[in-house]
Amino acid sequence: MLFLELFKQVPVKILMVALLIILTVYLIRKSIKLFFDKTSILDEKREETLMHFAKQVTKVLGLVFFFIYVLSHYFDLAKLVTGSVVVAGALALILQHIIRDYIMGLTYLFERQIHHGDYVIINGDRQGKIEEISIRHLKIRQYDGYLYTVSYSNITELQNGNRGMRRVNESLILNYRQNPDDAFMVMEEVAQICNEKYGEYLLKDENGIPVESFKFNQITELNVDFRGNRYSISGLVKEADFVEASKKVRYELAMTAYKNDLMMAESLNTSH
Repeated sequence: MLFLELFKQVPVKILMVALLIILTVYLIRKSIKLFFDKTSILDEKREETLMHFAKQVTKVLGLVFFFIYVLSHYFDLAKLVTGSVVVAGALALILQHIIRDYIMGLTYLFERQIHHGDYVIINGDRQGKIEEISIRHLKIRQYDGYLYTVSYSNITELQNGNRGMRRVNESLILNYRQNPDDAFMVMEEVAQICNEKYGEYLLKDENGIPVESFKFNQITELNVDFRGNRYSISGLVKEADFVEASKKVRYELAMTAYKNDLMMAESLNTSH
């Protein structure tokens, strides 16, 4: 009897419900993981993305159910809900950004625009690899090591580089006094060197032929910031090799500019 009386006490009931919710969340996550392990309906990245999203959703739902249960012991929820239309409207207005985040998050997920581990550029200035996908925001690990968090409602532009290929596009800005003919010969040499040394990074077709080799694109922009002209080199590489390939091409450009005494563009504020 004492044992039964103990279970009727509100704090014990709340504790038991909390443990039950935790167990239910664990079992749901475990079931989803087992389902993905036993099937091959989706690709690995898609499965990993859905697992991360499921963890966030189950956590939020678990907390919501727990708070509803706790409040039900102190308030008449039926009367509270039916008699609080104005309050509910005000809350909806206050929480509109959060609701918008949830809707946009679901849109990004189910339209398969993003996956866990994708390399993305957000709003044109933040770039890195997606480390966490929640129901309200994205977290990307930038190359400087910082973890950048952005809510879905604040994303105005999203570029996803994980489509199997990326285009390396590196350039030198040379002084407008630099002879273009001399620069052309040097840049053509850099493109050839990159193809010889870093050909394994290039994206290839079914016959093993590069889809787009490293090539010199001549002058791609004149009078950049009133300092000089832009000479660029590009090539189509495998997405996984994009970062490394970009580093290699930049190195070759810097080394060639040094060896050939190319006149680099200088800031207008440079004093002599």
